[in-house]
Amino acid sequence: MRGDISLTRTKSSTGFFMLRTMENSSFHKVFILTGLQQSEKNKSLYFYLTCTLYILIIAMNVTIIITVRVDKALHEPMYIFLSNLCANGLYGTVGFYPKFLIDLLSDVAVISYPQCVTQTYVIYSSAVCEITILTAMAFDRYVAICRPLQYHSIFTSHMVLKLLSLAWFYPASVSVVAIVLTVRVPICGSFISKLFCDIPSILKRGCYQTTVNRIFGIILMMGQVIQVLLICVSYVQIVRVCLRSRAGRRRFTQTCLPHIIALFVSILSLLFDLSCSWADTTNLSLDLRNVLGMQFLILPPICNPLVYGLQLPQIRRAILKTYLKTKVSKNKRNNRRSVIKAIG
Repeated sequence: MRGDISLTRTKSSTGFFMLRTMENSSFHKVFILTGLQQSEKNKSLYFYLTCTLYILIIAMNVTIIITVRVDKALHEPMYIFLSNLCANGLYGTVGFYPKFLIDLLSDVAVISYPQCVTQTYVIYSSAVCEITILTAMAFDRYVAICRPLQYHSIFTSHMVLKLLSLAWFYPASVSVVAIVLTVRVPICGSFISKLFCDIPSILKRGCYQTTVNRIFGIILMMGQVIQVLLICVSYVQIVRVCLRSRAGRRRFTQTCLPHIIALFVSILSLLFDLSCSWADTTNLSLDLRNVLGMQFLILPPICNPLVYGLQLPQIRRAILKTYLKTKVSKNKRNNRRSVIKAIG
Protein backbone atom coordinates (compact mmCIF):
# COMPACT_ATOMS: atom_id res chain seq x y z
CA MET A 1 0.00 0.00 0.00
CA ARG A 2 1.62 3.21 -1.19
CA GLY A 3 -0.41 5.68 0.79
CA ASP A 4 -2.19 6.03 4.09
CA ILE A 5 -5.85 6.64 4.67
CA SER A 6 -6.40 10.24 5.70
CA LEU A 7 -9.63 11.32 7.37
CA THR A 8 -10.85 14.87 6.95
CA ARG A 9 -13.73 16.11 9.04
CA THR A 10 -15.63 19.12 7.78
CA LYS A 11 -17.42 21.35 10.30
CA SER A 12 -20.54 21.78 8.23
CA SER A 13 -24.08 22.20 9.53
CA THR A 14 -24.84 18.60 8.62
CA GLY A 15 -21.83 17.27 10.50
CA PHE A 16 -21.03 15.07 7.50
CA PHE A 17 -17.63 13.37 7.51
CA MET A 18 -15.64 13.13 4.28
CA LEU A 19 -13.03 10.42 3.96
CA ARG A 20 -10.32 10.60 1.33
CA THR A 21 -8.13 7.70 0.41
CA MET A 22 -4.80 7.76 -1.36
CA GLU A 23 -4.41 4.02 -1.87
CA ASN A 24 -3.71 2.25 -5.15
CA SER A 25 -4.93 -1.13 -3.87
CA SER A 26 -8.67 -1.31 -4.60
CA PHE A 27 -9.39 -3.95 -1.98
CA HIS A 28 -8.21 -1.60 0.77
CA LYS A 29 -10.40 1.16 -0.60
CA VAL A 30 -13.13 2.83 1.44
CA PHE A 31 -16.18 4.26 -0.29
CA ILE A 32 -18.39 7.02 1.07
CA LEU A 33 -22.09 6.66 0.20
CA THR A 34 -23.30 10.24 -0.08
CA GLY A 35 -26.97 9.47 -0.73
CA LEU A 36 -27.93 10.57 2.80
CA GLN A 37 -25.88 13.74 2.64
CA GLN A 38 -28.95 16.01 2.43
CA SER A 39 -31.09 14.02 4.88
CA GLU A 40 -29.18 14.42 8.14
CA LYS A 41 -32.10 15.99 10.01
CA ASN A 42 -34.56 13.21 9.11
CA LYS A 43 -32.34 10.18 9.73
CA SER A 44 -34.29 9.03 12.78
CA LEU A 45 -37.59 9.17 10.89
CA TYR A 46 -36.08 7.33 7.92
CA PHE A 47 -34.69 4.68 10.25
CA TYR A 48 -38.07 3.86 11.80
CA LEU A 49 -39.82 3.91 8.41
CA THR A 50 -37.16 1.69 6.82
CA CYS A 51 -37.16 -0.71 9.76
CA THR A 52 -40.96 -1.02 9.57
CA LEU A 53 -40.79 -1.55 5.81
CA TYR A 54 -38.13 -4.24 6.14
CA ILE A 55 -40.07 -6.09 8.84
CA LEU A 56 -43.16 -5.92 6.61
CA ILE A 57 -41.22 -7.31 3.64
CA ILE A 58 -39.84 -10.19 5.72
CA ALA A 59 -43.24 -11.00 7.25
CA MET A 60 -45.16 -11.03 3.96
CA ASN A 61 -42.60 -13.03 1.97
CA VAL A 62 -41.99 -15.54 4.76
CA THR A 63 -45.77 -16.00 5.10
CA ILE A 64 -46.08 -16.94 1.42
CA ILE A 65 -43.05 -19.26 1.56
CA ILE A 66 -44.24 -21.08 4.69
CA THR A 67 -47.81 -21.32 3.39
CA VAL A 68 -46.68 -22.95 0.14
CA ARG A 69 -44.32 -25.23 2.04
CA VAL A 70 -46.87 -26.39 4.63
CA ASP A 71 -50.02 -26.72 2.51
CA LYS A 72 -49.73 -29.80 0.28
CA ALA A 73 -52.50 -28.48 -1.98
CA LEU A 74 -50.09 -25.74 -3.06
CA HIS A 75 -47.31 -28.13 -4.08
CA GLU A 76 -47.84 -27.24 -7.73
CA PRO A 77 -45.42 -25.53 -10.17
CA MET A 78 -47.08 -22.11 -10.07
CA TYR A 79 -46.94 -21.86 -6.28
CA ILE A 80 -43.45 -23.33 -6.10
CA PHE A 81 -42.28 -20.63 -8.52
CA LEU A 82 -44.10 -18.04 -6.42
CA SER A 83 -42.35 -19.15 -3.22
CA ASN A 84 -39.00 -18.93 -5.03
CA LEU A 85 -39.91 -15.43 -6.22
CA CYS A 86 -40.54 -14.43 -2.59
CA ALA A 87 -37.31 -16.12 -1.49
CA ASN A 88 -35.42 -14.10 -4.09
CA GLY A 89 -37.09 -10.94 -2.78
CA LEU A 90 -35.78 -11.72 0.71
CA TYR A 91 -32.33 -12.49 -0.68
CA GLY A 92 -32.12 -9.17 -2.53
CA THR A 93 -33.29 -7.07 0.41
CA VAL A 94 -30.66 -8.66 2.68
CA GLY A 95 -28.05 -6.99 0.49
CA PHE A 96 -29.48 -3.52 1.13
CA TYR A 97 -31.65 -2.99 4.20
CA PRO A 98 -29.33 -4.11 7.05
CA LYS A 99 -26.48 -1.92 5.77
CA PHE A 100 -28.84 0.98 5.09
CA LEU A 101 -30.25 0.80 8.62
CA ILE A 102 -26.71 0.91 10.03
CA ASP A 103 -25.93 3.93 7.82
CA LEU A 104 -29.00 5.74 9.16
CA LEU A 105 -27.61 5.33 12.69
CA SER A 106 -24.10 6.46 11.69
CA ASP A 107 -22.63 9.90 11.15
CA VAL A 108 -21.27 8.85 7.79
CA ALA A 109 -22.11 5.97 5.46
CA VAL A 110 -18.80 4.14 4.92
CA ILE A 111 -18.39 0.85 3.08
CA SER A 112 -15.21 -1.05 2.29
CA TYR A 113 -14.46 -2.21 -1.24
CA PRO A 114 -15.07 -5.93 -0.49
CA GLN A 115 -18.37 -5.08 1.21
CA CYS A 116 -19.31 -2.88 -1.72
CA VAL A 117 -18.58 -5.69 -4.19
CA THR A 118 -20.56 -8.18 -2.07
CA GLN A 119 -23.53 -5.84 -1.85
CA THR A 120 -23.38 -5.28 -5.59
CA TYR A 121 -23.35 -9.01 -6.29
CA VAL A 122 -26.36 -9.72 -4.04
CA ILE A 123 -28.48 -6.88 -5.43
CA TYR A 124 -27.40 -7.51 -9.02
CA SER A 125 -28.05 -11.27 -8.98
CA SER A 126 -31.40 -10.76 -7.25
CA ALA A 127 -32.54 -8.29 -9.91
CA VAL A 128 -31.61 -10.70 -12.72
CA CYS A 129 -33.19 -13.63 -10.86
CA GLU A 130 -36.46 -11.72 -10.58
CA ILE A 131 -36.85 -11.72 -14.36
CA THR A 132 -35.76 -15.34 -14.84
CA ILE A 133 -38.30 -16.62 -12.29
CA LEU A 134 -41.03 -14.50 -13.87
CA THR A 135 -40.08 -16.04 -17.23
CA ALA A 136 -40.46 -19.54 -15.79
CA MET A 137 -43.84 -18.54 -14.36
CA ALA A 138 -44.97 -17.23 -17.75
CA PHE A 139 -44.00 -20.54 -19.37
CA ASP A 140 -45.97 -22.39 -16.70
CA ARG A 141 -49.10 -20.29 -17.30
CA TYR A 142 -48.75 -20.60 -21.09
CA VAL A 143 -48.70 -24.40 -20.97
CA ALA A 144 -51.46 -24.55 -18.32
CA ILE A 145 -53.88 -22.38 -20.33
CA CYS A 146 -52.89 -22.88 -23.96
CA ARG A 147 -51.97 -26.59 -23.73
CA PRO A 148 -53.90 -27.90 -20.72
CA LEU A 149 -53.92 -31.54 -21.88
CA GLN A 150 -50.11 -31.57 -22.05
CA TYR A 151 -49.52 -29.63 -18.84
CA HIS A 152 -48.88 -32.55 -16.47
CA SER A 153 -46.70 -34.36 -19.00
CA ILE A 154 -44.57 -31.23 -19.58
CA PHE A 155 -44.42 -29.78 -16.06
CA THR A 156 -43.14 -32.80 -14.23
CA SER A 157 -41.22 -32.42 -10.97
CA HIS A 158 -38.02 -32.91 -12.98
CA MET A 159 -38.96 -30.04 -15.33
CA VAL A 160 -39.78 -27.75 -12.40
CA LEU A 161 -36.43 -28.56 -10.80
CA LYS A 162 -34.59 -27.81 -14.06
CA LEU A 163 -36.37 -24.49 -14.52
CA LEU A 164 -35.68 -23.45 -10.94
CA SER A 165 -32.03 -24.48 -11.22
CA LEU A 166 -31.70 -22.40 -14.38
CA ALA A 167 -33.57 -19.48 -12.80
CA TRP A 168 -31.06 -19.36 -9.93
CA PHE A 169 -27.88 -20.51 -11.69
CA TYR A 170 -28.06 -18.07 -14.63
CA PRO A 171 -28.25 -14.90 -12.45
CA ALA A 172 -25.53 -16.22 -10.14
CA SER A 173 -23.23 -16.96 -13.10
CA VAL A 174 -23.68 -13.72 -15.03
CA SER A 175 -23.34 -11.74 -11.80
CA VAL A 176 -20.01 -13.44 -11.04
CA VAL A 177 -18.76 -12.53 -14.53
CA ALA A 178 -19.97 -8.94 -14.11
CA ILE A 179 -18.23 -8.63 -10.73
CA VAL A 180 -14.98 -10.14 -12.05
CA LEU A 181 -14.96 -7.65 -14.93
CA THR A 182 -15.68 -4.82 -12.49
CA VAL A 183 -12.93 -5.58 -9.96
CA ARG A 184 -10.37 -5.61 -12.80
CA VAL A 185 -10.72 -1.83 -13.02
CA PRO A 186 -8.54 0.06 -10.48
CA ILE A 187 -10.41 2.58 -8.35
CA CYS A 188 -9.49 6.26 -8.28
CA GLY A 189 -12.54 7.76 -6.58
CA SER A 190 -14.03 7.41 -3.11
CA PHE A 191 -17.50 8.94 -3.26
CA ILE A 192 -20.63 7.12 -4.49
CA SER A 193 -23.66 9.39 -4.76
CA LYS A 194 -26.16 6.63 -3.95
CA LEU A 195 -27.52 4.78 -0.94
CA PHE A 196 -25.90 1.51 -2.01
CA CYS A 197 -23.20 0.12 -4.28
CA ASP A 198 -23.83 -1.04 -7.82
CA ILE A 199 -21.71 -1.77 -10.88
CA PRO A 200 -22.24 1.58 -12.68
CA SER A 201 -21.29 3.48 -9.52
CA ILE A 202 -18.10 1.44 -9.04
CA LEU A 203 -17.10 1.77 -12.71
CA LYS A 204 -17.67 5.52 -12.64
CA ARG A 205 -15.05 5.68 -9.85
CA GLY A 206 -12.60 3.64 -11.94
CA CYS A 207 -9.34 5.10 -13.17
CA TYR A 208 -10.41 4.33 -16.74
CA GLN A 209 -13.41 3.01 -18.64
CA THR A 210 -13.25 -0.41 -20.31
CA THR A 211 -15.06 -1.46 -23.46
CA VAL A 212 -15.39 -5.04 -22.21
CA ASN A 213 -17.60 -3.97 -19.31
CA ARG A 214 -19.88 -1.99 -21.57
CA ILE A 215 -20.16 -4.83 -24.10
CA PHE A 216 -20.97 -7.35 -21.38
CA GLY A 217 -23.54 -4.96 -19.91
CA ILE A 218 -25.22 -4.65 -23.31
CA ILE A 219 -25.23 -8.44 -23.79
CA LEU A 220 -26.75 -8.95 -20.35
CA MET A 221 -29.36 -6.29 -21.00
CA MET A 222 -30.27 -7.97 -24.29
CA GLY A 223 -30.72 -11.25 -22.42
CA GLN A 224 -33.14 -9.56 -20.04
CA VAL A 225 -35.01 -7.92 -22.91
CA ILE A 226 -35.35 -11.29 -24.68
CA GLN A 227 -36.85 -12.81 -21.53
CA VAL A 228 -39.33 -9.95 -21.23
CA LEU A 229 -40.29 -10.38 -24.89
CA LEU A 230 -40.84 -14.11 -24.33
CA ILE A 231 -43.10 -13.29 -21.39
CA CYS A 232 -45.05 -10.80 -23.51
CA VAL A 233 -45.46 -13.31 -26.37
CA SER A 234 -46.66 -15.94 -23.89
CA TYR A 235 -49.28 -13.62 -22.47
CA VAL A 236 -50.49 -12.51 -25.88
CA GLN A 237 -51.24 -16.17 -26.60
CA ILE A 238 -52.83 -16.62 -23.16
CA VAL A 239 -55.10 -13.59 -23.65
CA ARG A 240 -56.23 -14.89 -27.04
CA VAL A 241 -57.22 -18.22 -25.51
CA CYS A 242 -58.84 -16.74 -22.40
CA LEU A 243 -61.02 -14.25 -24.27
CA ARG A 244 -62.91 -17.10 -25.92
CA SER A 245 -64.92 -17.97 -22.82
CA ARG A 246 -66.11 -16.48 -19.53
CA ALA A 247 -64.36 -19.23 -17.56
CA GLY A 248 -61.13 -18.45 -19.39
CA ARG A 249 -61.40 -14.76 -18.55
CA ARG A 250 -62.00 -15.59 -14.89
CA ARG A 251 -59.00 -17.91 -14.86
CA PHE A 252 -56.84 -15.24 -16.49
CA THR A 253 -57.88 -12.70 -13.86
CA GLN A 254 -57.13 -15.07 -10.99
CA THR A 255 -53.83 -16.62 -12.06
CA CYS A 256 -52.28 -14.46 -14.79
CA LEU A 257 -53.16 -10.90 -13.84
CA PRO A 258 -51.01 -11.02 -10.65
CA HIS A 259 -48.07 -12.20 -12.75
CA ILE A 260 -48.51 -9.33 -15.21
CA ILE A 261 -48.68 -6.83 -12.34
CA ALA A 262 -45.53 -8.33 -10.78
CA LEU A 263 -43.73 -8.17 -14.14
CA PHE A 264 -44.78 -4.55 -14.71
CA VAL A 265 -43.63 -3.53 -11.23
CA SER A 266 -40.27 -5.31 -11.65
CA ILE A 267 -39.53 -3.81 -15.06
CA LEU A 268 -40.63 -0.32 -14.05
CA SER A 269 -38.54 -0.35 -10.86
CA LEU A 270 -35.48 -1.67 -12.72
CA LEU A 271 -35.86 1.04 -15.36
CA PHE A 272 -35.88 3.64 -12.59
CA ASP A 273 -32.62 2.24 -11.22
CA LEU A 274 -30.99 2.03 -14.67
CA SER A 275 -31.94 5.63 -15.44
CA CYS A 276 -30.37 6.77 -12.16
CA SER A 277 -27.25 4.64 -12.67
CA TRP A 278 -26.34 5.38 -16.28
CA ALA A 279 -28.26 8.50 -17.34
CA ASP A 280 -27.32 12.04 -16.40
CA THR A 281 -29.57 12.80 -13.42
CA THR A 282 -27.63 15.74 -12.00
CA ASN A 283 -30.61 18.00 -12.69
CA LEU A 284 -32.72 15.92 -10.27
CA SER A 285 -32.61 16.44 -6.53
CA LEU A 286 -30.65 13.90 -4.49
CA ASP A 287 -33.79 12.79 -2.63
CA LEU A 288 -35.63 12.11 -5.89
CA ARG A 289 -32.66 10.15 -7.24
CA ASN A 290 -32.62 8.08 -4.06
CA VAL A 291 -36.33 7.31 -4.33
CA LEU A 292 -36.09 6.34 -8.00
CA GLY A 293 -32.90 4.35 -7.53
CA MET A 294 -34.23 2.11 -4.77
CA GLN A 295 -37.66 1.32 -6.22
CA PHE A 296 -36.61 -2.20 -7.26
CA LEU A 297 -35.61 -2.83 -3.63
CA ILE A 298 -39.02 -1.70 -2.36
CA LEU A 299 -41.77 -2.43 -4.89
CA PRO A 300 -41.15 -6.06 -5.99
CA PRO A 301 -40.48 -7.47 -2.47
CA ILE A 302 -43.73 -5.87 -1.26
CA CYS A 303 -45.92 -6.22 -4.36
CA ASN A 304 -45.11 -9.86 -5.13
CA PRO A 305 -46.48 -11.40 -1.90
CA LEU A 306 -49.15 -8.72 -1.57
CA VAL A 307 -50.54 -9.06 -5.10
CA TYR A 308 -50.40 -12.85 -5.18
CA GLY A 309 -51.66 -13.18 -1.63
CA LEU A 310 -54.69 -10.98 -2.29
CA GLN A 311 -55.46 -12.12 -5.83
CA LEU A 312 -54.98 -15.90 -5.69
CA PRO A 313 -57.86 -17.49 -3.75
CA GLN A 314 -55.80 -20.63 -3.08
CA ILE A 315 -53.15 -18.58 -1.30
CA ARG A 316 -55.75 -16.64 0.68
CA ARG A 317 -57.50 -19.80 1.80
CA ALA A 318 -54.22 -21.49 2.73
CA ILE A 319 -53.06 -18.50 4.80
CA LEU A 320 -56.43 -18.33 6.57
CA LYS A 321 -56.36 -22.09 7.16
CA THR A 322 -52.85 -21.92 8.65
CA TYR A 323 -53.82 -18.95 10.82
CA LEU A 324 -56.93 -20.70 12.14
CA LYS A 325 -54.97 -23.88 12.88
CA THR A 326 -52.40 -21.88 14.81
CA LYS A 327 -55.11 -20.03 16.73
CA VAL A 328 -57.00 -23.24 17.58
CA SER A 329 -53.84 -25.01 18.77
CA LYS A 330 -52.93 -21.96 20.87
CA ASN A 331 -56.40 -21.94 22.46
CA LYS A 332 -56.10 -25.66 23.20
CA ARG A 333 -52.77 -25.12 24.93
CA ASN A 334 -54.19 -22.25 26.98
CA ASN A 335 -57.23 -24.34 27.96
CA ARG A 336 -55.00 -27.25 28.93
CA ARG A 337 -52.89 -24.97 31.12
CA SER A 338 -56.04 -23.56 32.74
CA VAL A 339 -57.30 -27.07 33.54
CA ILE A 340 -53.93 -28.06 35.02
CA LYS A 341 -53.87 -24.93 37.19
CA ALA A 342 -57.45 -25.58 38.34
CA ILE A 343 -56.62 -29.18 39.28
CA GLY A 344 -53.44 -28.09 41.03
